[in-house]
Amino acid sequence: MATDTELQRILGDLVVTSHRLARLAARVTGNTESPATWRTLSVLTTSGPLRLGELASHSRVSQPTMTKIVRNLVETEWIKRIADTDDARAWQIAITPKGAEALESWRNQLANALLPMFADLSDDEVDSLRRAVEIIGSRVELTDAASAALRGSST
Repeated sequence: MATDTELQRILGDLVVTSHRLARLAARVTGNTESPATWRTLSVLTTSGPLRLGELASHSRVSQPTMTKIVRNLVETEWIKRIADTDDARAWQIAITPKGAEALESWRNQLANALLPMFADLSDDEVDSLRRAVEIIGSRVELTDAASAALRGSST
């Protein structure tokens, strides 16, 4: 059983390594789209429609920055504004099928860019990666569910 200190170090290394891996893959693809674009589409995919302020908070950008991102994504038809059923004066932002397709294509580009670096992994190493993704994914889903429950109880 890992100590809290060891687990803390491993989790810190995981976050840093994951960011480095994502940046490397993005550079290799040559795609010039802003990382904020992909982050915004990803947030909308996992969280569903959100108000502008909520979307900015999830994406960790200011509201003015998110306003610009949303304007550009509306122009590309990757997202759309929909009426907020709780407040007729407000709008929510939702991903469109075209945006979901663009995000899926981007994720495939990232994976294909990294494939040569990982092509020589043994079956055991691939299984370890698969298991790590499952573990991390389950923890993130738990956090997303807890956050959604907290948002629901605060309204």
